[in-house]
Amino acid sequence: MKTIIQKVNPEYFEDSELEAASRILQTGGLVAFPTETVYGLGGNALLPRAAQRIYAAKGRPSDNPLIVHIAEMDHLFDLAEEVSDKALALAETFWPGPLTMIFPKKESVPASTTGGLRTVAVRMPNHPIAAALIRQSGVYIAAPSANLSGRPSPTKAEHVIEDLEGRIELILDGGRTGIGIESTIVDMSGDMPVILRPGFYTKIMLEGVIGRVSVDPAVLLTEPKEDITAKAPGMKYRHYAPKGQLTVVEGDMERVVAKINALTEEHQSRQEKAVVIATEESRQFYISEHVYSIGSRKTEGSIAAGLYDILRLMDHIGAEFIYIESFSEDTLGSAIMNRLLKAAGYHRIQV
Repeated sequence: MKTIIQKVNPEYFEDSELEAASRILQTGGLVAFPTETVYGLGGNALLPRAAQRIYAAKGRPSDNPLIVHIAEMDHLFDLAEEVSDKALALAETFWPGPLTMIFPKKESVPASTTGGLRTVAVRMPNHPIAAALIRQSGVYIAAPSANLSGRPSPTKAEHVIEDLEGRIELILDGGRTGIGIESTIVDMSGDMPVILRPGFYTKIMLEGVIGRVSVDPAVLLTEPKEDITAKAPGMKYRHYAPKGQLTVVEGDMERVVAKINALTEEHQSRQEKAVVIATEESRQFYISEHVYSIGSRKTEGSIAAGLYDILRLMDHIGAEFIYIESFSEDTLGSAIMNRLLKAAGYHRIQV
């Protein structure tokens, strides 16, 4: 299959620039497109064969649910059987934006889209290209991240091309995404709202709107566990992983630096390529010849935005062993650590 790569300026574009992508979605094909979080791999959410093609293109397990993207509040009621007052309050506050909510699904939503579950995950993206594509195509778009399953999520069209060229019909290149990590997912299908995946919108922010919100125990795992029901994308399987072995080193910063320096020195003595992912505040303290900054601890947003890009860079430079500092789990740090531990296969060292 030849993949069309089409550049679109997110700040100014004509409807005609999305005609080809719209036709592909309407006829059951796949289109990768930018959102404010990461690039999505989109197909018609109400067409079972489109969901099946998404799983095949990504090499994604079929029990891993897809998120349905909408552009108008009315669209939600076409997909969800029940929408609580709390869910409406969150939607009114955070949509369009990086918040996904889970609802009991209507029969019109195929099981292939929901991973066989009786619930459906829905979000309204805050990106001009994504919103225009949904409206123009007239299709509710099921869209996981546009990468091969298990790989770091794509924040640039180049990442999508690297993983999916030849597997899908079209890639809309809208430049780099802004937030850089996936949406917060909250299960609104029960009595208590439950965070299934941390993201840009934090527990504190959600509770400021609707009161108490709990966190699913799977989110808090610090070691792998296979017997998890995948209520939402990213809960069960290893994700975001570079090819080299990533290790998260936790503890007092002075001891973390000393431990990473000792480990990289051992690897270098064996002619193994060991790489350190540091922050602007700590990079000067590492002795490895391969030290890369992920951003500043003063602006967690810069770390989140650069996370997947730097994990993909590790593959390009042939890193065999990768060491990264841990981050505070306050505010956005919770989402960053969630992604890092999954990328590391929960390989961590405490010092």
